[in-house]
Amino acid sequence: MTQRTIANVYNSEPTSDGDGVKINRVAIRGNLAALDPFLLLDEIASDEAADYIGGFPPHPHRGFETVTYMLEGAFTHTDHMGNKGHLRSGGVQWMTAGKGVIHSEMPEQEEGRLHGFQLWVNLPAKDKMQPARYQEFEPEDVPEVELEGGGLVRVVAGAFNGTLGPVAQVATNPSYFDIRLPAGKTVEIDTILGHNSLFFMYKGEVEIQGANVKKGQLAQLTDGDRVMLHANEDVGLIFLSAKPIREPVANYGPFVMNTQAEIEQAILDYNNGTLTD
Repeated sequence: MTQRTIANVYNSEPTSDGDGVKINRVAIRGNLAALDPFLLLDEIASDEAADYIGGFPPHPHRGFETVTYMLEGAFTHTDHMGNKGHLRSGGVQWMTAGKGVIHSEMPEQEEGRLHGFQLWVNLPAKDKMQPARYQEFEPEDVPEVELEGGGLVRVVAGAFNGTLGPVAQVATNPSYFDIRLPAGKTVEIDTILGHNSLFFMYKGEVEIQGANVKKGQLAQLTDGDRVMLHANEDVGLIFLSAKPIREPVANYGPFVMNTQAEIEQAILDYNNGTLTD
């Protein structure tokens, strides 16, 4: 048994996307493969409608997957395939852009708290041009594991202590857990040896092998088959783990491919109106 430790810590940075939506983003500039197969993670967290009301009007994607998970508030998803999803607090949508998708994500509220995450997960070259696919799961579809002595784990994908998440048929075999711990609680998470594992703190501070990770930080872990987290205070974190792809990454905005030529083709297809054909 090999305990994982912290390899790198990255700070989220404030930015905006869509129609002026204020977000905090973790992305390794100039090296989107650094967290392979994860590309970036965005957090929206605001009580001010002006920070999110513009939403994300119709826009394209190709070559990867987007995962949207809500803690508070609600969004409506629509896409060119005719899907219309209502993403509520505790719900998740896992969209495989594949060859191409055009979709929008707009807030269903005009006031109040909005708090959620969008994760970009890369696809291997053999899957980048597959037909687009959309999975949506209601809050009640996401199983919860209550921890002995306090704490809760919501299992979006993968398995936690034998409890399986609803997301399936994803190329990188991911785990996605929303972990909430009271101050002083320690939890051990089994991980798959060889998978890239990381976590993002959205509340509080945890300790791993003497190193602390605070709210707004993303920690990348060394390899191993388990990790021990200790809550220095009440904490909430998104834990992620998946099989690395180990292929070249080329990107431009909403397109993530393997070569620059493929990026140029994606732009051409979008401009010609054939991205989703």
